[in-house]
Amino acid sequence: MNAPAMAMSCRLAITAQALAHGGGAERYARDVTAGLLDLGLRPWIIARKIDPDLPEAQNARCTRLPLRGVPKLLRSRAFDALTAWVLRRSPVDCVFGINHTLHADVVVCGGTHPGFLQAMGKTAGWADRAQIALERRTYIRARAIVAHSVLMRDELTRFYPGIAEKISVLYPPVDPRRFTPMNASQRLQARLRLGLPTDRPVFLLASTGHARKGLGELAPLFSQTDAFGVLAVAGRPLPEKTRNVIELGYRPDIEAVYAAADYTVVASLYEPFGLVAVESVLCGTPVVIADNVGSAEVISEEAKIAYDRNDADALAQALQSAAGRARQGRHRLIEPSQYLRYDPAVSTHVRALLSLFQRCCDDVSAV
Repeated sequence: MNAPAMAMSCRLAITAQALAHGGGAERYARDVTAGLLDLGLRPWIIARKIDPDLPEAQNARCTRLPLRGVPKLLRSRAFDALTAWVLRRSPVDCVFGINHTLHADVVVCGGTHPGFLQAMGKTAGWADRAQIALERRTYIRARAIVAHSVLMRDELTRFYPGIAEKISVLYPPVDPRRFTPMNASQRLQARLRLGLPTDRPVFLLASTGHARKGLGELAPLFSQTDAFGVLAVAGRPLPEKTRNVIELGYRPDIEAVYAAADYTVVASLYEPFGLVAVESVLCGTPVVIADNVGSAEVISEEAKIAYDRNDADALAQALQSAAGRARQGRHRLIEPSQYLRYDPAVSTHVRALLSLFQRCCDDVSAV
């Protein structure tokens, strides 16, 4: 069934924590909404936070749930109760859950809480057990589950047995119109504008959570030697000043930062996908990437230097190899899309989602 026909036969709602500027789930919610709008569909967005200035918010139907003041530990339960209330008053045929909700027919999984706790070496407390219980109930009730990587699919089935037949692997989208390479002159100007050195290799860490993203491993390595060059950190402010580590802060022009760098480092302790790696490659910048990062499976060998997270010396060796290539000037990626093993276009991803949504609509019609 084509998109216009589906628009006539299937009423679609999307639940999300936020339709707003940001990365991760916020970026995904915007991309999916924009992709549906481009296909002539007008989804209903139900979220805790909605930025009314976004074009996606202006063109979609939006309902903001009044959760301000609700304690964090009760927020998920309150979100679910309010979602049930609004859906009773305006029924739909299919609910796509970008966050965890018991009302999702199709739910996306960008990570599991047990997997996060395990990777971070944390013990589950009361709030963690409540989150895990919500995840389990969400996946059991859903008709279909979208995993953003094979690694994520395998993690889901390990922690939540009995749901394997529901899972489809759909790699997350990236807008290739935004993430594009620069020529040598443009890269030089970008480095000067960002305050980055032009005579040393520059490694980029894009991080909104330094503990999970691996800053604790990277900063000491760069501070102890000049052999690697410098580490530029875009995102959350640094906890302290460190030799050979440059703080860039939050960057709305992150695509320019990717293009200006020599390598992007994806050294996360837990990263079920890691969209920054794909964004970096599309900007012509290869990656140094840990083998526990989901997006490593979609990047060809020529565009990455992968290392074993369980090998204590592997990260330093990977950085040394990357720095050597950068100094020789043989690391940039020409025609970057050829180094990806999937089509990252938003339209491709959304059309794959539509087939899952339509299946749920057909199930409703058959009842």
